[in-house]
Amino acid sequence: MLTPIFWIVPVAALAALVFALYFYKQMMKADEGTDKMKEIAQYVRIGAMSYLKQQYKVVLIVFLCLVGIFSIMAYGFDMQNPWVPVAFLSGGFFSGLAGFLGMKTATNASARTAQAAIGSLNKGLQIAFRSGAVMGLVVVGLVLIDISVWFIILDHFTDINLMDPTAKLNIITTTMLTFGMGASTQALFARVGGGIYTKAADVGADLVGKVEAGIPEDDPRNPATIADNVGDNVGDVAGMGADLYESYAGAVLATAALGASAFAFTGDWHMQLRAVMAPMVIAAVGVILSIVGIFVVRTKENANMKQLMGALNRGINLAAVLTAVASYGILYFLGIENWYLIATCVVVGLLVGVIIGKSTEYYTSQSYKPTRRIAESGQTGPATVIINGIGIGMMSTAIPVITVVIGVVSAYMLASAGDMTKIGQGLYGIGISAVGMLATLGITLATDAYGPIADNAGGNAEMSGLGEEVRKRTDALDSLGNTTAATGKGFAIGSAALTALALLASYIEEIKIGMIRVGETILTFADGHTIATAKASFADFMTYFNVNLMNPLVLCGAFIGSMMAFLFCGMTMMAVGRAAGKMVDEVRRQFREIKGILTGEGKPDYQLCVEISTKGAQKEMVVPAMLAIVVPVVTGIILGVSGVMGLLLGGLSTGFVLAIFMANSGGAWDNAKKYVEEGNLGGKGSDTHKACVTGDTVGDPFKDTSGPSLNILIKLMSMVSIVFAGLTLAFSLF
Repeated sequence: MLTPIFWIVPVAALAALVFALYFYKQMMKADEGTDKMKEIAQYVRIGAMSYLKQQYKVVLIVFLCLVGIFSIMAYGFDMQNPWVPVAFLSGGFFSGLAGFLGMKTATNASARTAQAAIGSLNKGLQIAFRSGAVMGLVVVGLVLIDISVWFIILDHFTDINLMDPTAKLNIITTTMLTFGMGASTQALFARVGGGIYTKAADVGADLVGKVEAGIPEDDPRNPATIADNVGDNVGDVAGMGADLYESYAGAVLATAALGASAFAFTGDWHMQLRAVMAPMVIAAVGVILSIVGIFVVRTKENANMKQLMGALNRGINLAAVLTAVASYGILYFLGIENWYLIATCVVVGLLVGVIIGKSTEYYTSQSYKPTRRIAESGQTGPATVIINGIGIGMMSTAIPVITVVIGVVSAYMLASAGDMTKIGQGLYGIGISAVGMLATLGITLATDAYGPIADNAGGNAEMSGLGEEVRKRTDALDSLGNTTAATGKGFAIGSAALTALALLASYIEEIKIGMIRVGETILTFADGHTIATAKASFADFMTYFNVNLMNPLVLCGAFIGSMMAFLFCGMTMMAVGRAAGKMVDEVRRQFREIKGILTGEGKPDYQLCVEISTKGAQKEMVVPAMLAIVVPVVTGIILGVSGVMGLLLGGLSTGFVLAIFMANSGGAWDNAKKYVEEGNLGGKGSDTHKACVTGDTVGDPFKDTSGPSLNILIKLMSMVSIVFAGLTLAFSLF
């Protein structure tokens, strides 16, 4: 079934990996600075790698347990495709590898960025951004390699003699979704564990260092400062890399499965194959154009925040426009029905991503009124800072939600040519828009991974005593990084919403295949009429399983899904609180018992703080992550297919809005603090600054732990439901 255009996908993947290697080697050739800078960077590298080693041990145990369950289901009870256990493992492995390679690059880049900033702001930006590009290109490269290899394997081993070609493509695409669950599981552990680690260290460093001791951020006298810098890497690089790996993989795979399903009824397997190829090829071309965009990013000396943001946006916007234009050519060449309307869905996805990004920038950047308003409220104390931050975070949900709603309706209507009854084609359009939003991930993730590199560079400059001018440049890069990180989180959450909608439809397709596998080849409806399971449409299954709002099972599932978003956030917030409490106690103990720390005569025990964060993260991440796997399975067994559909819908709608609120509140609190630290409203050390530091401390787990983990939770619950569909069919009570 392989066509010549398919080979664009592995070629683009290899190109991404080659350029990632090129940027990595260019960064490694740069000067790492003084011996002191090298020493600090080495502390961070050792701490980050030590944490990842411990995390991967825990994740490995979980994966082996799940593989055992999948093997029993596949080989013992024939509830799954026999390739599922292996595909699950490969997804988790590549997701973890993407995070590892990104973090290795980031920990090597920070000191080099600080050293480059001695020369000029542009040199510092170039090293930080292109090092971030390594993360972006590694993620898209590994995803497309994984997809290419699995498509070739399944195409070869799926026996065409047992089924017609259209059914074969349905089997292949739904099986490939399984490695999305592996990626999602690894991503959730990486995000939750990394988020707990980084915020425990950050809260401890800020509360005791800044507020109580009155010393600057990243001051070498603060025992938690190395753990804080390590945390930036394990949370915002390894965690974000694994997160967007599974977003990207999920969008492409879910859309391919929808293409196979939507065009199966035509009987034309050639058209069906083209629909499956389309998201893969669009993603591949987006990779090439992202590389072009990366080379465009540069800035002038003494650039302000808007000019720095403009430099990054130039590259992103160029890649986005070129991808939109290329999509029309790709779909025309493939000869897909309504090609120009489906290609417009890519434009819709890109526009949704841009609007969400701009909205996030407005609500979280200190260049705009909302964040400055939070900073001004610090003049009346920390309580008003927190009240204003929560209020602005809540208000910030309106634009992204309305944008996604318009995007979903537009994509559905375009792909179905205005016919609401063509559910399969409409959902395919939504999937294509998700692929469009993520097609330029190679460069958009680069802007996100750039943030923690710039943050660490500032920390290295402060601890190494590089001087006021260098610190001013790294602060400018760091402030930009806070905004790009907040924008990246909004982007990831928006793409999660579109991808999760596509996965809802994929769940029904997996239910169809599961029913055929267990011998239920005929659907008998309440009114007595029957239809062959293989020929049943999406609407037929909705009717058969009574998936409507008057069904109490659907409503119960929706309540559980909504509850999951809040329960998960509560558990991760409390986990940060417990781990941070231990860090605060330790920093206070060192200030109290190690003589001469605050005068610079004594040396803090950095390693002990790193160990506290590592142990706290490992202990606290397991229960929230396992909850996301267990709840969909239990819901399926008790409430059946209709209950699971309600669960996924409730989790998606509530989780999406809650994630935006938390990410934007946290980002706004962080940059309000930065605004004061730039010399406004009394500057560093003032009462206003202390109030804003308190707000930033509250916002830390909002924006770096609970908020960004929610978009993985949304998709992981969908993936788990898909993989355990056979179990739901066999054992559900209803």
